[in-house]
Amino acid sequence: MSLSLSLRSSQVSAVDALRTDSASLTTQLVGIIGFAALTALGAQFKIYVWEVPFTLQTLAVYGSGLYLGWKNGLLAQALYLMIGLFFPVYAGEGFGPAYLFGAVSAGYLLAYPLSAAAIGFMSKRFNGLSGSVLSMMAGSLVLFTFGVTWLHFAADHTTWFESLDKGWIRFLPVDLAKILLVTLVYQGTRSLTKNG
Repeated sequence: MSLSLSLRSSQVSAVDALRTDSASLTTQLVGIIGFAALTALGAQFKIYVWEVPFTLQTLAVYGSGLYLGWKNGLLAQALYLMIGLFFPVYAGEGFGPAYLFGAVSAGYLLAYPLSAAAIGFMSKRFNGLSGSVLSMMAGSLVLFTFGVTWLHFAADHTTWFESLDKGWIRFLPVDLAKILLVTLVYQGTRSLTKNG
């Protein structure tokens, strides 16, 4: 297995078929439902240190954009949010519309579909190792922009620095580690399933 550091890769992989509209409806549905389930599973691993918990959800959010592309990545995360309207699949101690639109971490949740879509859109062109990292950094920026903005007003922080600190800066090392992990897994599966 060889991993190129380039932004773009000419390598064609069987995994790439998951991202295309030509994938069968069954394959697309399995991908959407699978990544929604992985996001729900990642929410169960949480550590609260302040208002926003550390979770494993973003592994699935980032992965859904890379593996499923912008449209189905967005749909997977939208499905996750919809499931949370009826079942306790969010990282917090609640579910339903009141929780989704009232929790201090709601901005992150609502950004999941947009984050996955941004990653899927960018990684269509930038599908190399560095391109995957760049795509997920863009998705991370979307996620934390929405999350921190919502957090600032919902938690009634006195300064924007407090919101940036508690909602983004403290997450940076872990988020970068997640980006690298998802990149290695994604590029590894692309290498293992290359065509030809």
